[in-house]
Amino acid sequence: MRNGIVMTEIDVADEMLSSLRNWVEAEVIPHASEFELPDEYPTAMASQMAHFGLFGATISSEFGGLDLDNITYARVIEELSRGWMSLAGIINSHLICAKLISKFGSEEQKLRWLPSMATGELRGCFSLSEPDSGSDAAALRCRAERDGGEWVINGTKMWVTNGEKAGVVALLARVPDGENENSGGITCFIVEKVPGKEGSGGITISRKIDKLGYRGLETVEMSYVDHRVRHDQLLGDDEGIGNGLRWALSALELGRINVAARGVGVAQAAYDAALAYAKEREAFGRPISQHQAIAFKLAEMATKLEAARLLTYEAARKADAGERVDLAAGMAKLFASETASELALDAMRIHGGNGFSTEYPVERYYRDAPLMIIGEGTSEIQKLVISRALLAED
Repeated sequence: MRNGIVMTEIDVADEMLSSLRNWVEAEVIPHASEFELPDEYPTAMASQMAHFGLFGATISSEFGGLDLDNITYARVIEELSRGWMSLAGIINSHLICAKLISKFGSEEQKLRWLPSMATGELRGCFSLSEPDSGSDAAALRCRAERDGGEWVINGTKMWVTNGEKAGVVALLARVPDGENENSGGITCFIVEKVPGKEGSGGITISRKIDKLGYRGLETVEMSYVDHRVRHDQLLGDDEGIGNGLRWALSALELGRINVAARGVGVAQAAYDAALAYAKEREAFGRPISQHQAIAFKLAEMATKLEAARLLTYEAARKADAGERVDLAAGMAKLFASETASELALDAMRIHGGNGFSTEYPVERYYRDAPLMIIGEGTSEIQKLVISRALLAED
């Protein structure tokens, strides 16, 4: 209750989003390029996100999180991405890690990690991809072998977002096959590490991967050489042996809604920039928005943007209702990511030569958008997920 008025969950969500939107307008949009172009981590922005509680966005209030429903979470990600898509990445892999712990961890594991993850004091990341294993996740080679009360991990992981800043890593590794105590297949471990470039124990931050876009937050290669973790860091304890990949794919459904919402945010930013520029830029004696070719292009952009938003919100709604969301999340991620890429290029075309200059943000949208076509499952993988779900309905 506030000033004698009962506040509903919708009121609270709208109030939080309004504050977030004001911050994005005042602090993110004007300054994003100052960090993005030199590939510098936005420490102050990340601290403000922690102040908003965003590191605990989907973590249960029981552990100090905001416990946001999926629709509100999608709106948060959309708003962050409208300002600068990399900000959404700072919390995405963190929350995938938290989702795994929340959904499949033991009570002791939840109490150990989730409260400090909710505040952002402890950062998490998700580590599945390897140099020779991307879309074919089941082909991963990183191994963990049992040694008494510990597991010894060896392998190399790629594309680890937040790998330096993280203090815990949701790591997928293969345990030895065979009829012995180590048998079980792909398993998830919650690996604790000291944040920073130096790594810890048997962990080495092998290199930082330079990227076309999605800059400002680190994406790294991580090597594990005889790194030891306690048995109680095996996610879900003994029940987790062999269930790691299935659990990870379940948690990635949150990631796909996140990426779809990012696509909507970038597409919105591209459309807003194109519309504003088309109204002010003149050619042949009138604003270019009054030329039919540009007006029709703006109409197409707005329609695709709205369709992407509706698909994303529908996937989030189904997740909130407890429904199966692989089909809806796959459709949303596929359409929204492709739409972001199309609208970023359309915005650049409308800007003409200025769109190719770093003085305007549309070149950043153009560089950021391809990541969403690839990350959390490529568009081709999404089509595979969608087609399998459709055929299974018959």
